[in-house]
Amino acid sequence: MKMSANPFLAAIREGRPQIGLWVSMVSNYAAEVVASAGYDWLLVDMEHAPSDMGMVLGQLQAIAPHGSTAIVRPPWNDTVMVKRLLDIGAAGLLFPMVQSVEEAQAAVAACRYPPNGVRGVAGSLRANNFGRITDYYAKADAETAVIVQVETQSAVAQALEIGQVDGVDGIFFGPADIAADMGLLGQHMSEPVWDLILTAAHKLIDAGIPVGTLVTDPAFAQKLLADGFTFVACGTDTNLLAKGADALLAQMRAATGKETI
Repeated sequence: MKMSANPFLAAIREGRPQIGLWVSMVSNYAAEVVASAGYDWLLVDMEHAPSDMGMVLGQLQAIAPHGSTAIVRPPWNDTVMVKRLLDIGAAGLLFPMVQSVEEAQAAVAACRYPPNGVRGVAGSLRANNFGRITDYYAKADAETAVIVQVETQSAVAQALEIGQVDGVDGIFFGPADIAADMGLLGQHMSEPVWDLILTAAHKLIDAGIPVGTLVTDPAFAQKLLADGFTFVACGTDTNLLAKGADALLAQMRAATGKETI
């Protein structure tokens, strides 16, 4: 058995837009629900979701039959955790709060086998179909997506240099943390935040480096994809559930004359 190409990586390298969704509910069942929709990629979050390794494994198993590429965001660039996430079959990782070229290089190294990195080697893994993928070690480095997240003004200023690090496959802008760093906590859709992001993003796009982000406004997400962003998550499972529940209750209360609390 030969290793399959990573469809998410192939797409962003060719400049084909990839529509994603955040998976934060720490539930195999919920992951299966959204995976069945057919998003190009799903981000299984560990940074801001109460998820452990076993929970991530269950979500990866739930997503696998449905065609979406599962990217995992670890809480930090912990080489031990990175090794374990890759071993259980994450197709790529989104590293949060990358602040420098050196930190980007460390993220790449954590995802690469020696002599190109420091990933530990094991034999029978979910990632290599328990030893059945015979060319896994030869191809794993090239087929593992390494996305780094810039989330401060300092990191945004270095975005081009970070994006040019060998082995970095894309730059992901974190507007919420960038806004907070600018003194605009909670105002992540404000004009100053996006002026800063878009200036840096266009430099990356002009250099041929894939760029992505998460926004929960579908119209704005569409605008970003039209503007050259390659991979954009357009919502989160928790937000969809909350808004859907609120809207249904408001509709019912309006129909029955009962005021919303």
